[in-house]
Amino acid sequence: MIARLRGTYRGMRLGTRLALGLGALSLVVFAVVGTAMTTYMRDYLSAQLDTQLAQAQIAQSRSIADHGTLSGKKYYSWFSAVYDVTAGRPELRRPEDPVDLPEDVDDFTALASAQTAAHTELLRTEHLKGAGTYRLRACEVEPGVVLVSAAPMEEIQDTVRQLITVQVVTFALALLALVVFGRRMLRRGLKPLSDMASTAHGIASHDLTESAARLPLRADGRDGGPEVEELRTAFNTMLEHIDDSLAVRAEAEQRLRRFVADASHELRTPLMSVRGYADLFQYAAANAPAERDRHLARLRAEAARMGVLLDDLLLLARLDAAEVDTPLRLEDTDLTDLVGQAAEAFRAGHPGHPLTVSAGPGPVRVRTDPLRIRQVLDNLLTNAAVHTPAGTRVSVEVRAVPGAAEVRVADTGPGIPPEDRARVFDRFYRVDKARSRDRGGSGLGLAVARSLVHAHGGRIEVTGGPGAAVFTVRLPVREAAPAGP
Repeated sequence: MIARLRGTYRGMRLGTRLALGLGALSLVVFAVVGTAMTTYMRDYLSAQLDTQLAQAQIAQSRSIADHGTLSGKKYYSWFSAVYDVTAGRPELRRPEDPVDLPEDVDDFTALASAQTAAHTELLRTEHLKGAGTYRLRACEVEPGVVLVSAAPMEEIQDTVRQLITVQVVTFALALLALVVFGRRMLRRGLKPLSDMASTAHGIASHDLTESAARLPLRADGRDGGPEVEELRTAFNTMLEHIDDSLAVRAEAEQRLRRFVADASHELRTPLMSVRGYADLFQYAAANAPAERDRHLARLRAEAARMGVLLDDLLLLARLDAAEVDTPLRLEDTDLTDLVGQAAEAFRAGHPGHPLTVSAGPGPVRVRTDPLRIRQVLDNLLTNAAVHTPAGTRVSVEVRAVPGAAEVRVADTGPGIPPEDRARVFDRFYRVDKARSRDRGGSGLGLAVARSLVHAHGGRIEVTGGPGAAVFTVRLPVREAAPAGP
C-alpha cells in the first residue's frame, strides 16, 4: 500500500506535488495554531471561573461569619458545602437548601480533608455523579470551618468544543483553498518549464541526421522569475552551442565531400595518364623501340606528379590529426639565410620573373623546422610565378617584429579578388577555374603552407588589391634549445 502511494505520488506533476507538500505543511501549522488557541482559551476560561469561585466564596464567608449559614446570591447549578473540622475530620453541616449539595458529596469531603491538612486554598476538577464536570475550591472561612464550592465547567467545555469546530471548518476551507489556488499558481509559475519541455520535444522531432540540420526552436518568454530566466538562458545557450556544433559538423562534412571529390579528380588525371603512357610504352616496346624511352620518361613524370600529390595529402592529414610525431624537427634557424636559398632556387627555376629580396643587416633567428619553412617559401614563390604572367615582379621581405619574425611575399600580378581571399588557403581551391591543372598545380600548395605555419604556432594571411597580392607569414620567436653535452 505504501509503495503504491509512493508510486502515485512520484507520478504526479511537479505543481501538484508542490501543492500537496504546501498543504501538508499548512496542515501541520494549522494543527499547532489550533492546539495553541484551544489550550489558551481553555486556560483563560478556567482562570476566570477560578476567579468567580474565589469571589463567591468571599461573599459566602461573610454570610457564614454574620449569620452562621450560607445566604445571599446563588448561581445556577453551583454547589456549596460547609464543613466543621474542629474535631480533626470534616463534618458536613446541613444546608438550608438541599439543592446546595450534589447527590454525592464524597469529592467535597475529600477536598475539605485535604484543605485541613494543607492549611491553604485548594482547587480541583472533578466529575460529580449525576451533575457533570465541576471546578471545586476549598478554603477556610474561619477557624474550624471549611467552605467547599463547586462551579460547573459545562459552559467552558461547550465554548472549547465550538472553538474546535470553528477551527476545523475554517482550517479545512483554508487548506482546500490553499491547495486548489496554490496548484493553479504553481502551474502558472511552472508554465515556462512546460514551454521548455515542449521546445525540447519539438527539437526531438527534427531529423538531425541530415548534414544541413539546424535547431530553429528556442525557449521564449519572460515569465517565471529570476531562477526560471536563468534556466531559460542556460537552455537557450545549450541550444545555441548544439546549433553551432551542427553547423560546424555540416561544414566539416561539406569540406570532406569537397576534399574527397577534388582529391579523386586530381588523382584521376595522373592515373589516366599513367595508364595511357603504359599502353603506349607497351606498344612502342613491340613496334617502335625508338619511342619507348620517351614514353617511359612521361610515365615516370606522371608517377612523380602523383607521388607529390599523395605526399602533400599525407602531410596535411598528419598535421590535421595533430599526431604526436608531427613532422617538425625544430632547430635554431636564420630566416634570412633560408629566404636567400629559396630566392636562388626561384631565380633558377623561373627566370622570367624578376625577384627582389629585402632583408635587414643582421640575421633573423627563429626556432623552426628549416625544411618545412623552406617548403612554405617555395610554395609561396611558386604560387606567385604560376598565377602571374611572365615579367611580373616578385619581392620577398624579411623583418623582425616584437616577438615574431615576418616574411612577406608580394607580386605585381592581377591580384586576388576579395571574394576569393577567404578561400585561397582551402584545399584544391583555385582562383582561376579555367587554368589547366598541369600548369596551375593541384591547389594544395597554399593549404600545405598554412598547415605548416600553424604547426609552428604562426599564422599566414593574404592582403592586397587589384594589381598586387601579398602573403605575410608570421612566425613566433622561440627561445633556443639548451646546448647538449
